[in-house]
Amino acid sequence: MDKTAVVKRLRRVEGQIKGIQKMVEEDKYCGDILIQIAAARSALNSAGGLILENYMKTCMKDYSSGLAEDEELDKLVEVMLKYTKQN
Repeated sequence: MDKTAVVKRLRRVEGQIKGIQKMVEEDKYCGDILIQIAAARSALNSAGGLILENYMKTCMKDYSSGLAEDEELDKLVEVMLKYTKQN
């Protein structure tokens, strides 16, 4: 996993969240705030996608080489279901 890329994305999300907080404090237009929330959500999903991709690849490699048991695949499925669940 490219840890640097994930951290960079998460820092971007952090900056977006701080910007959204400031917009709320300054009573900015609700439509603009909602657009920024959508952008932050998208950036967070992107970072999560990178982490999930790495987890899936690692888990599958370990499983196919005999280093992981069926329980590891069950954990992967559980994590994927939780991650992809919306709201």
